[in-house]
Amino acid sequence: MRSTAVDGFELCYDRVGQGPGVVLLHGWPGDRIDYRDVVPLLADSAEVVVPDLRGFGDSDKHDADPAQQYSAAAQARSVAGLIEELGLRRPVVAGYDVGSRVAQALAAARPELVGALVLAPPLPGVGQRILGAHAQREFWYQAFHQLPLAEQLIDGEPQAVRDYLTHFWTHWSGPQYELDPAHLDHLVAVYGPPGAFTASIAWYRAGAGTVARSMAEVAPQRRQRVSVPTTVLWPEHDPLFPRTWSDRLGEFFSDTDIRFIDGVGHFLPMESPRLFAAAVTAARDRRSVAR
Repeated sequence: MRSTAVDGFELCYDRVGQGPGVVLLHGWPGDRIDYRDVVPLLADSAEVVVPDLRGFGDSDKHDADPAQQYSAAAQARSVAGLIEELGLRRPVVAGYDVGSRVAQALAAARPELVGALVLAPPLPGVGQRILGAHAQREFWYQAFHQLPLAEQLIDGEPQAVRDYLTHFWTHWSGPQYELDPAHLDHLVAVYGPPGAFTASIAWYRAGAGTVARSMAEVAPQRRQRVSVPTTVLWPEHDPLFPRTWSDRLGEFFSDTDIRFIDGVGHFLPMESPRLFAAAVTAARDRRSVAR
């Protein structure tokens, strides 16, 4: 299915199940298929909507100013439009990686549309720690994505796409996770065509990545913190986001429940779909009780 265009971008999305609304937002390098094992766990008791974000998967990819059309705020406008178009009543919005940032931007800009958040990193509070030696070894790709060389070497080259994405899916995941070859084939199919990889890194060129965000980060005033009830799932083996970086969440959210998840890495919805689904269900149930 495809949404009505927002800013000229239509989103491709899946919609299954009946009940209270749930919106699941994917990461980079992924697409809506990231949630293939989570959706069946939710669809018996919820209406689950899983979009490809702007520039990803089967959603629109336009040659547009990244800062205007691919930023967290721009992505959030599309998700807000989809929620309103489908008539979802304050759904739980869950996301990791890029999807986490978009969910946070949506809750900050349009809190009336969101019943609860379920988030895995990235999250605010990193600050100047992004300049540390370990962080710089891990976040090199965000600077690389700013260079024309990134698209020259990778865009439209399926084997280069396969090698590049394999690095992230193996390095960022936990010690027990093995990338499904069929999933990798799917990612190569959606990131490999000319223009697809370049569209996916427009997110970073918009200044939406952790390095750019952390360098410019300022804790908001108390009344400007995200007020939507937020569950934070922080993996043990995410090399990008050590658990020590969770210490400042209270400066950015007014209602958080943080849970440290052992044994898994960055790709939480794939590595532990049952745990992720359970957190979404619990957030949905708490929201229903509160209402």
